Amino acid sequence: MPAEPVLVIHGGAWAMPDSVVEAHLRGVRNALAAGWRVLGNGGSALDAVEEAVVVMEDDEIFDAGRGSFLNRDGRVQLDALIMDGATLRAGGVGCVEHLRNPVRAARKILSESPHVYFVGEGAERFAVEHGIKLCRNEELVIPREVQRLQEFQACGIDKDSADLFAATISHDTVGAVALDSAGNLASATSTGGTLNKAPGRLGDSSLIGCGCYADNKSAAASTTGWGEPMMKLVLAKWAADRVLSGSLPEWAAAEAISYLESRVNGHGGIILLDARGQFGIAHNAPRMAWAVRTMEREEAGVERVK
Repeated sequence: MPAEPVLVIHGGAWAMPDSVVEAHLRGVRNALAAGWRVLGNGGSALDAVEEAVVVMEDDEIFDAGRGSFLNRDGRVQLDALIMDGATLRAGGVGCVEHLRNPVRAARKILSESPHVYFVGEGAERFAVEHGIKLCRNEELVIPREVQRLQEFQACGIDKDSADLFAATISHDTVGAVALDSAGNLASATSTGGTLNKAPGRLGDSSLIGCGCYADNKSAAASTTGWGEPMMKLVLAKWAADRVLSGSLPEWAAAEAISYLESRVNGHGGIILLDARGQFGIAHNAPRMAWAVRTMEREEAGVERVK
């Protein structure tokens, strides 16, 4: 069924200081422009979310691609997932260290593999076999993050402490959800994970139904924030199911964040979009970078949506 395209972007939910607000707004607007170029030309929701996320992976302000948080060993490890609401096909990568744009590899898995998920060396081998070049891990590391890790480790916070996931620590996971003119939904999420994470740790972002989900019969969702609580609730799928049960995406997004906080004391944000073009944006962190475009509206912000 023909539809009017919609694109919603997020770029992290945390206690964002004033000094970085403009950079985050610029980043999500650039991503919105890239995704809308696809949708505006009649392209697919799947292509749109991929292109939007690539822009944010390439933007050092976000915790995705180059400029991501470093793990305990001082290395970048990246995760990403992309999902097609029309077919329920998905592609994900986890703990990759030599891919500039993990969402590109995830898309190749969705399109060209019978599998859903590859991790580590196997994911990188698959990427190379499908025409994606590897990079050195050092190319993904920037001085800002080296300093951030050194300062954090100097504080002596226990590696298992909940302080690792405090809202004051940047959670700049990125994501996009889209509806195309053919009436199909798609979602993509990409992240560098949490600061000082244990090597090999996976968060919610690249796990189907946790940090990313899309189904034409319900909704497309992408989350950001503290991943472990979101995994426990399979939060993206939970929110989509609320839409399937009759909730408007605006309500379902707010319900999901409320459930996250009340059930497991989690924090973060979610974007949610249904096949009728109705969307929701919600977060319980002080700020979340977001942007939205429809045929009638284009807007970006960091405060709660009114």
